[in-house]
Amino acid sequence: MLDLGLAIGHHLIVFALFAILVIELALVRPGMTVATVVRMARIDIWYGILAAAIVLVGFNRAVFAAKGWAYYSHNAFFWAKIGTFVMVALLSVPPTIRYVAWRRADTPPSDGELRRVKLFLYAELVLFAFLPIFAAAMARGYGEF
Repeated sequence: MLDLGLAIGHHLIVFALFAILVIELALVRPGMTVATVVRMARIDIWYGILAAAIVLVGFNRAVFAAKGWAYYSHNAFFWAKIGTFVMVALLSVPPTIRYVAWRRADTPPSDGELRRVKLFLYAELVLFAFLPIFAAAMARGYGEF
């Protein structure tokens, strides 16, 4: 049951994180108001919470679930997935910094600032797409070393 519970939790959190990313992409657009900036900063807090939850549940799954750490630690796709997740996390930092700065300034962002943030969000989205690809390969035993 532990394996099933961790797998379900992990997948639900990943889908929720993806939803937050899509919401951020939809909200970051020309004409953003100060109210939207405040809402975006609150939504971005959930992005961070969910990302931390994925790491916590994911590593518990890797260590305590059915396949165990020996399976995951010797799999290139596992490490590709971890590396990709770290890159997504790093790409999420500049938008977060901008949201906080915009909220503190209490003024809407310029179109140029919005374009730069949108580039980071799109990069996150592209890399995010590789996570289920790596997970599927890993689950089927590809990438063992």
